[in-house]
Amino acid sequence: MKNKKMMSVLSLAILGSSLLAPSVLAAENEGGVYQSNGLVKFVPDTDKTNPVDPLEPEKPVKPIDPTDPENPDKPAETGTDGPLSIDFASSFDFGANKITSKDEIYYARAQRFNGYDNRPNYVQVTDKRGTNAGWVLKVKQDKQFESDSTVNKELTGAAVTLSDSKVNGLTVTERPKAFDVTLTPGEDQLIMSAAVGAGAGTWLDYWGDVEKMTEKDEDGKDVVVDVTKSVTLSVPGKTAKNAKEYRTSFTWSLSDVPATGETETVTP
Repeated sequence: MKNKKMMSVLSLAILGSSLLAPSVLAAENEGGVYQSNGLVKFVPDTDKTNPVDPLEPEKPVKPIDPTDPENPDKPAETGTDGPLSIDFASSFDFGANKITSKDEIYYARAQRFNGYDNRPNYVQVTDKRGTNAGWVLKVKQDKQFESDSTVNKELTGAAVTLSDSKVNGLTVTERPKAFDVTLTPGEDQLIMSAAVGAGAGTWLDYWGDVEKMTEKDEDGKDVVVDVTKSVTLSVPGKTAKNAKEYRTSFTWSLSDVPATGETETVTP
Protein backbone atom coordinates (compact mmCIF):
# COMPACT_ATOMS: atom_id res chain seq x y z
CA MET A 1 0.00 0.00 0.00
CA LYS A 2 2.84 2.28 0.85
CA ASN A 3 4.50 1.57 -2.50
CA LYS A 4 1.27 2.39 -4.35
CA LYS A 5 1.08 5.79 -2.62
CA MET A 6 4.66 6.61 -3.53
CA MET A 7 4.04 5.70 -7.17
CA SER A 8 0.93 7.88 -7.25
CA VAL A 9 2.82 10.86 -5.85
CA LEU A 10 5.63 10.34 -8.38
CA SER A 11 3.15 10.08 -11.26
CA LEU A 12 1.46 13.29 -10.23
CA ALA A 13 4.81 15.06 -10.01
CA ILE A 14 5.78 13.99 -13.54
CA LEU A 15 2.36 14.90 -14.90
CA GLY A 16 2.54 18.27 -13.23
CA SER A 17 5.94 19.09 -14.69
CA SER A 18 4.79 18.13 -18.20
CA LEU A 19 1.76 20.35 -17.90
CA LEU A 20 3.85 23.29 -16.77
CA ALA A 21 6.50 23.01 -19.57
CA PRO A 22 4.45 24.67 -22.36
CA SER A 23 3.63 27.58 -20.10
CA VAL A 24 7.32 28.14 -19.35
CA LEU A 25 8.21 28.09 -23.08
CA ALA A 26 5.38 30.47 -23.86
CA ALA A 27 6.67 32.83 -21.23
CA GLU A 28 10.13 32.83 -22.86
CA ASN A 29 8.62 34.00 -26.20
CA GLU A 30 6.29 36.60 -24.78
CA GLY A 31 8.70 39.35 -25.96
CA GLY A 32 7.98 38.47 -29.62
CA VAL A 33 10.17 37.77 -32.69
CA TYR A 34 11.87 40.48 -34.77
CA GLN A 35 13.79 40.23 -38.04
CA SER A 36 16.59 42.63 -39.15
CA ASN A 37 18.37 42.93 -42.52
CA GLY A 38 21.88 43.09 -43.98
CA LEU A 39 23.10 45.17 -46.93
CA VAL A 40 26.34 45.68 -48.83
CA LYS A 41 26.79 47.62 -52.05
CA PHE A 42 29.63 47.64 -54.60
CA VAL A 43 30.60 50.43 -57.00
CA PRO A 44 33.05 50.48 -59.94
CA ASP A 45 36.71 50.99 -58.96
CA THR A 46 38.48 53.67 -61.03
CA ASP A 47 41.92 53.19 -59.42
CA LYS A 48 44.82 51.66 -61.33
CA THR A 49 45.46 47.94 -60.87
CA ASN A 50 49.11 47.00 -60.38
CA PRO A 51 50.77 44.22 -62.40
CA VAL A 52 50.82 40.70 -60.97
CA ASP A 53 52.74 37.50 -61.67
CA PRO A 54 51.23 35.79 -64.75
CA LEU A 55 51.86 32.35 -63.23
CA GLU A 56 50.85 33.23 -59.65
CA PRO A 57 48.43 36.16 -59.99
CA GLU A 58 47.98 36.55 -56.25
CA LYS A 59 51.54 37.98 -56.11
CA PRO A 60 52.25 41.63 -57.09
CA VAL A 61 55.32 42.33 -59.25
CA LYS A 62 57.30 45.28 -60.65
CA PRO A 63 58.04 44.64 -64.35
CA ILE A 64 61.08 46.09 -66.13
CA ASP A 65 61.06 47.56 -69.65
CA PRO A 66 64.16 46.07 -71.37
CA THR A 67 63.81 48.32 -74.42
CA ASP A 68 64.43 51.61 -72.59
CA PRO A 69 67.53 53.02 -74.38
CA GLU A 70 68.67 55.03 -71.36
CA ASN A 71 67.99 52.54 -68.57
CA PRO A 72 67.12 48.92 -69.49
CA ASP A 73 66.52 48.16 -65.79
CA LYS A 74 63.94 50.91 -65.40
CA PRO A 75 60.48 49.86 -64.13
CA ALA A 76 57.82 49.75 -66.84
CA GLU A 77 55.19 52.49 -67.12
CA THR A 78 52.01 52.07 -65.10
CA GLY A 79 48.83 50.99 -66.85
CA THR A 80 45.60 52.79 -67.63
CA ASP A 81 42.98 53.93 -65.11
CA GLY A 82 40.04 51.69 -64.18
CA PRO A 83 37.43 50.45 -64.01
CA LEU A 84 38.24 48.75 -67.36
CA SER A 85 42.01 48.86 -67.72
CA ILE A 86 45.16 47.56 -69.39
CA ASP A 87 47.44 47.14 -66.38
CA PHE A 88 50.59 46.04 -68.20
CA ALA A 89 51.90 44.74 -71.52
CA SER A 90 55.40 43.37 -72.10
CA SER A 91 57.87 45.08 -74.41
CA PHE A 92 59.75 42.60 -76.60
CA ASP A 93 63.56 42.45 -76.71
CA PHE A 94 64.86 40.08 -79.39
CA GLY A 95 68.51 40.48 -78.46
CA ALA A 96 71.69 41.35 -80.39
CA ASN A 97 72.20 39.10 -83.41
CA LYS A 98 74.77 38.61 -86.16
CA ILE A 99 73.98 39.92 -89.64
CA THR A 100 73.21 36.97 -91.88
CA SER A 101 71.78 36.17 -95.30
CA LYS A 102 69.81 33.21 -93.90
CA ASP A 103 66.20 33.28 -92.76
CA GLU A 104 66.26 33.51 -88.98
CA ILE A 105 63.85 33.36 -86.04
CA TYR A 106 64.77 35.30 -82.91
CA TYR A 107 63.22 34.70 -79.48
CA ALA A 108 62.06 37.41 -77.10
CA ARG A 109 63.82 37.73 -73.79
CA ALA A 110 61.64 36.63 -70.86
CA GLN A 111 59.86 39.32 -68.86
CA ARG A 112 62.13 40.63 -66.09
CA PHE A 113 61.09 42.12 -62.75
CA ASN A 114 62.72 43.96 -59.88
CA GLY A 115 63.67 41.33 -57.30
CA TYR A 116 61.63 38.53 -58.87
CA ASP A 117 62.09 35.50 -61.13
CA ASN A 118 61.75 35.92 -64.89
CA ARG A 119 58.37 35.06 -66.37
CA PRO A 120 56.80 34.62 -69.84
CA ASN A 121 55.91 37.82 -71.66
CA TYR A 122 52.29 38.79 -71.01
CA VAL A 123 49.49 41.35 -71.06
CA GLN A 124 47.18 42.05 -68.10
CA VAL A 125 43.59 43.35 -68.20
CA THR A 126 41.25 44.21 -65.31
CA ASP A 127 37.46 44.69 -65.40
CA LYS A 128 36.14 46.30 -62.20
CA ARG A 129 32.96 47.76 -63.72
CA GLY A 130 30.70 45.25 -62.01
CA THR A 131 28.51 44.83 -65.10
CA ASN A 132 29.82 41.58 -66.65
CA ALA A 133 29.39 43.34 -69.99
CA GLY A 134 32.43 41.77 -71.70
CA TRP A 135 35.35 43.41 -73.52
CA VAL A 136 37.83 43.03 -76.38
CA LEU A 137 41.64 43.53 -76.34
CA LYS A 138 43.55 44.20 -79.57
CA VAL A 139 47.18 44.99 -80.38
CA LYS A 140 48.70 46.85 -83.31
CA GLN A 141 52.34 46.88 -84.34
CA ASP A 142 52.52 50.55 -85.23
CA LYS A 143 55.14 50.19 -87.96
CA GLN A 144 57.78 47.83 -89.29
CA PHE A 145 61.07 47.61 -87.35
CA GLU A 146 63.14 50.64 -88.39
CA SER A 147 66.60 52.06 -87.73
CA ASP A 148 67.79 55.66 -87.92
CA SER A 149 69.63 54.89 -91.18
CA THR A 150 68.74 56.26 -94.58
CA VAL A 151 69.78 53.01 -96.30
CA ASN A 152 68.29 49.65 -95.26
CA LYS A 153 66.11 51.61 -92.88
CA GLU A 154 63.38 48.98 -92.57
CA LEU A 155 63.43 45.25 -91.77
CA THR A 156 61.33 44.36 -94.78
CA GLY A 157 59.30 41.20 -94.29
CA ALA A 158 60.03 40.85 -90.57
CA ALA A 159 57.10 39.50 -88.52
CA VAL A 160 56.32 39.18 -84.80
CA THR A 161 54.33 36.11 -83.72
CA LEU A 162 52.64 35.56 -80.34
CA SER A 163 51.75 31.89 -79.85
CA ASP A 164 50.91 29.29 -77.18
CA SER A 165 48.58 31.79 -75.49
CA LYS A 166 47.52 30.89 -71.95
CA VAL A 167 44.96 32.67 -69.76
CA ASN A 168 45.29 32.95 -65.99
CA GLY A 169 43.31 34.75 -63.27
CA LEU A 170 41.87 34.44 -59.77
CA THR A 171 38.21 35.37 -60.29
CA VAL A 172 35.75 32.47 -60.17
CA THR A 173 33.86 33.34 -63.33
CA GLU A 174 33.91 32.64 -67.05
CA ARG A 175 37.38 33.27 -68.40
CA PRO A 176 38.16 35.30 -71.52
CA LYS A 177 39.58 33.67 -74.64
CA ALA A 178 43.11 34.31 -75.95
CA PHE A 179 44.30 34.10 -79.55
CA ASP A 180 47.63 33.34 -81.23
CA VAL A 181 48.57 35.96 -83.83
CA THR A 182 51.20 36.99 -86.33
CA LEU A 183 51.23 40.77 -86.41
CA THR A 184 50.94 42.85 -89.55
CA PRO A 185 52.35 46.38 -89.12
CA GLY A 186 49.59 48.98 -89.02
CA GLU A 187 46.74 46.52 -88.39
CA ASP A 188 44.76 45.86 -85.18
CA GLN A 189 44.69 42.18 -84.26
CA LEU A 190 42.54 40.41 -81.67
CA ILE A 191 44.53 39.19 -78.65
CA MET A 192 41.94 38.43 -75.95
CA SER A 193 38.17 38.75 -75.62
CA ALA A 194 35.39 38.26 -73.06
CA ALA A 195 31.76 37.65 -73.97
CA VAL A 196 28.86 39.00 -71.91
CA GLY A 197 29.05 37.32 -68.51
CA ALA A 198 32.80 36.68 -68.76
CA GLY A 199 36.06 38.46 -67.97
CA ALA A 200 35.26 40.13 -64.62
CA GLY A 201 38.32 40.72 -62.43
CA THR A 202 42.00 40.62 -63.41
CA TRP A 203 43.13 38.41 -66.30
CA LEU A 204 46.52 37.66 -67.82
CA ASP A 205 47.36 36.36 -71.28
CA TYR A 206 50.91 34.97 -71.35
CA TRP A 207 52.80 33.27 -74.14
CA GLY A 208 54.54 29.95 -73.61
CA ASP A 209 57.10 29.28 -70.91
CA VAL A 210 60.51 30.56 -69.88
CA GLU A 211 63.42 28.54 -71.26
CA LYS A 212 67.18 28.90 -70.89
CA MET A 213 69.18 29.28 -74.08
CA THR A 214 72.91 29.63 -74.78
CA GLU A 215 73.84 32.19 -77.41
CA LYS A 216 76.72 34.45 -78.43
CA ASP A 217 76.86 38.00 -77.12
CA GLU A 218 78.17 40.98 -79.11
CA ASP A 219 81.74 40.01 -78.19
CA GLY A 220 81.30 36.42 -79.35
CA LYS A 221 81.16 34.93 -75.84
CA ASP A 222 78.66 32.28 -74.77
CA VAL A 223 75.93 33.61 -72.50
CA VAL A 224 72.88 31.89 -71.00
CA VAL A 225 69.67 33.90 -71.31
CA ASP A 226 66.03 33.34 -70.38
CA VAL A 227 63.77 33.48 -73.43
CA THR A 228 60.12 32.99 -74.34
CA LYS A 229 60.18 30.88 -77.51
CA SER A 230 56.49 31.58 -78.08
CA VAL A 231 57.25 35.25 -78.83
CA THR A 232 59.29 35.35 -82.02
CA LEU A 233 60.63 37.73 -84.64
CA SER A 234 61.19 36.16 -88.04
CA VAL A 235 63.51 38.04 -90.42
CA PRO A 236 64.09 36.99 -94.06
CA GLY A 237 67.71 36.39 -95.03
CA LYS A 238 67.25 38.47 -98.18
CA THR A 239 66.44 41.57 -96.11
CA ALA A 240 69.50 43.83 -95.94
CA LYS A 241 70.44 44.84 -92.41
CA ASN A 242 72.66 47.56 -91.00
CA ALA A 243 74.74 47.26 -87.83
CA LYS A 244 72.13 49.29 -85.99
CA GLU A 245 69.24 48.95 -83.58
CA TYR A 246 65.88 48.43 -85.26
CA ARG A 247 62.85 49.47 -83.23
CA THR A 248 59.06 49.47 -83.36
CA SER A 249 56.17 50.07 -80.95
CA PHE A 250 52.93 48.30 -80.12
CA THR A 251 49.56 49.87 -79.26
CA TRP A 252 47.24 47.82 -77.04
CA SER A 253 43.56 48.82 -77.22
CA LEU A 254 40.82 47.68 -74.82
CA SER A 255 37.18 48.30 -75.71
CA ASP A 256 33.95 47.68 -73.81
CA VAL A 257 32.34 46.00 -76.82
CA PRO A 258 31.52 42.43 -75.72
CA ALA A 259 32.95 39.54 -77.68
CA THR A 260 30.85 36.81 -79.20
CA GLY A 261 31.58 33.12 -78.94
CA GLU A 262 32.05 30.46 -76.33
CA THR A 263 33.69 30.98 -72.95
CA GLU A 264 34.73 28.53 -70.29
CA THR A 265 34.53 28.63 -66.50
CA VAL A 266 37.71 28.81 -64.41
CA THR A 267 37.93 27.85 -60.75
CA PRO A 268 41.31 28.73 -59.22
